[in-house]
Amino acid sequence: MATGADRLEKGDTAPDFTLQDENGSPVSLTNFQGQKVILYFYPAAMTPGCTTEACDFRDSLNSLQSAGYQVLGISKDEPGKNKEFKEQENLNFPLLSDPDLAVHNAYRAYGEKSMYGKTVEGVIRSTFVLNETGFVELPLYNVKATGHVASLRKKLGIG
Repeated sequence: MATGADRLEKGDTAPDFTLQDENGSPVSLTNFQGQKVILYFYPAAMTPGCTTEACDFRDSLNSLQSAGYQVLGISKDEPGKNKEFKEQENLNFPLLSDPDLAVHNAYRAYGEKSMYGKTVEGVIRSTFVLNETGFVELPLYNVKATGHVASLRKKLGIG
């Protein structure tokens, strides 16, 4: 399991990255300088939990954007699979592809986790709220897919 020492903390500089979106276009974190960003890591497109979480972000996007947040989803899926997922679920925010897990590792969103009582290596469902200057405001590890966006909105004071 990732321990506190292994994790990003509030006040840490958010690791920069450039990844391909679902259309194969490069997207860099620096593109969002001056904006608040919600970066969430999901294990796999088109799986039940990831679909629930993505649809919750989709359904909450207007209120999140009204509060000044841009949402970015990141998975190890290839751009084509993310495109299919985005179209299938009518997702309204970019899905970024990190097949070599470099960004997952930079954010400590990949490693040992407990799944069905076993310790396995994999994507740790995580969300990071970044402020306008690129610092981590709220690091959330091992989040549950169901109810996560509602919980996040509450933490951020968004009705």
